[in-house]
Parts: sequence; C-alpha cells; structure tokens
Amino acid sequence: MPEPDPASAAVAIPRLLDEHGDDIYRLGLQVCGDPQGAEDLVQETFLKAYRGWDRFEGRSKPSTWLYTIALRTCQRMKRKRAGEPRHLESLSELLPTADEGILRAVDETDPLEALEREGVRASVQEAIGELPHSFRVPLVLKEMADLSVPEIAEITGLTEGTIKTRLYRARLKLRRALASSLPARSGPRPDHVRSECLDLLKAKQDALDRGVPFPVPRDAVCERCRSLFLSLDLAHEVCHRIAEGELPPAIRAEIRRRFADPPAPR
Repeated sequence: MPEPDPASAAVAIPRLLDEHGDDIYRLGLQVCGDPQGAEDLVQETFLKAYRGWDRFEGRSKPSTWLYTIALRTCQRMKRKRAGEPRHLESLSELLPTADEGILRAVDETDPLEALEREGVRASVQEAIGELPHSFRVPLVLKEMADLSVPEIAEITGLTEGTIKTRLYRARLKLRRALASSLPARSGPRPDHVRSECLDLLKAKQDALDRGVPFPVPRDAVCERCRSLFLSLDLAHEVCHRIAEGELPPAIRAEIRRRFADPPAPR
C-alpha cells in the first residue's frame, strides 16, 4: 500500500466516515453506554483521524486504525464517567453449577424465538453494561463488530492470549444472564467428569473465537454441556441483534462541516 498523501485527508476521511461511521457509533453505544456519548466518540474519532491522516502509514487496515483511535478516545472520555464496573466474577463463579437447570429451548425447533418472547435481549444488554471496560471492549469488538482476535489484539495493544481470556469470561457472564431469563427444567447430574466438560467448554470457546461451527457427536457431550453450548450460541446471537444503530444524519453532517475547518494545531 503506497504511503498516504496528507493532502488526501479531505477525500479519504469523509469516505471512511461513510464506510465506518455506523460501526464506530455502535461501538460507542456499547462502551459509552448512551447515544450522546456515542455521538461524541464518533466526532472525536473522525476529527482526530482527519488531523492525523498524514501519520497513517498504511501498515494496518484503515478500519483497524479508526478503532484504535476510537478506543483511545473512549479511554480518555471514560475517566470523566462515574460508576464504571471494576470487578468481574472469578472464572469459578461464572461457570455453571450442577444445580443449574437445563434450558427448555434445547428441545425446541426454533430456540431463537425465545429471545424475543422472554425479554432475553434486555438481560444480555444489562450484563454487557455490567462488564468492566477492559472486558466489555474485547467482547463488543468480537461479538458485535465481528473482528478477529488478532485484529482486537492490534487495536487494544493486548496479547491474543489476554483477549481470549477476557472473551472467555465475558461470554460466560452473558450466557449466565441469558440462561437466567429463559425457561429451564431440572436435569440429570453431569454424565462426564468436570475436567472433560471444562475441556469441551474451552474447545467451544475457541470455536467462537475463530467464528467456526463446533459440531460434536451427541453422545460426546452430556445434556448439561449441550445446554451450556446452546446458551453461549444464543448469547452470541443476541449480541448480533443488539449490534445495531446508525449514526444520526445530523451528526454525520456536523462532522463533515467540521472537516472543512482548518485542522487544529498538533
């Protein structure tokens, strides 16, 4: 990719606004928590991108660069906010217990219908809001923005292993909120020893990280594991349904207007 021409900012950044403005806005809705914060994040992100276009070397995709700017901007904005969750339960606290019910949706022909009937979306959205910022950001980038683990690591400056660990725990938090909102029935004790179930859970999470199916023979997992995997899949689906929202036209127009102003001194 040729080195960008600083003079092309007037062309390149409005084009990126058209292509990725909604993406950054949706990111802001989840990490800032409200439309006003999301609008502020989009404006700050694209104005910084406009003023810093001459420093973009093209070593990463423009979208990755924009997300990086957005997260740095969000970090600065977050310092002004109170009440940010600071703690996420330990892994042992997030894992399902042997006493947890089996989702009745396991045996339904279309379990996704339960998402609308049972108000699951609101429960999952609340659980996302309860995640500490350091866990919420990787989850939103993976489950809502459909970025890969390597891309998220590049954007956040964290290792891929750290990203996977945070995704693992964040998904368990969401699936617990979802499971508590859906009808369940009592079930048998686990058919396998706990270590086997944990190994299968890790394999399932790895498949979610890579965005690939996780087909396993029915007799290879106990009924409780099948219920657990279903709850993870449903939480993933709910995240996709939550990942909506378009940048208001008035804000888009205001950003374009500000592009016409001389860049502020760096």
